[in-house]
Amino acid sequence: QVQLVESGGGLVQPGGSLRLSCAASGIIFRLYNMKWYRQAPGKQRDLVAGITSGGSSYYADSVKGRFTIARDNAKNTVYLQMDNLKPEDTAVYFCNAVHRLLGGDNYWGQGTQVTVSS
Repeated sequence: QVQLVESGGGLVQPGGSLRLSCAASGIIFRLYNMKWYRQAPGKQRDLVAGITSGGSSYYADSVKGRFTIARDNAKNTVYLQMDNLKPEDTAVYFCNAVHRLLGGDNYWGQGTQVTVSS
């Protein structure tokens, strides 16, 4: 049984930081490209950042320079370090795992709420 479990969300003031974690089980983690998405109320789910199985990372323009994605294959975990948070970063953040060769083999976590407010 595949599980992706996100944690680390919460309420933070503008300019603050949070680190999200996504712990994976039931997959060979090192074979999967990992991504973070977010969805604000009434909006579509958007890609925030991704990291390939080989360790290459990429970001949405809106978070470049503020967010950092990283993975620890020994811990089957992907992280999203979020700095200088803004109110517009408020959303539910979802972890996504996609097999590096089999695009149809992909999984989602349940999401974690991030609220940026003073």
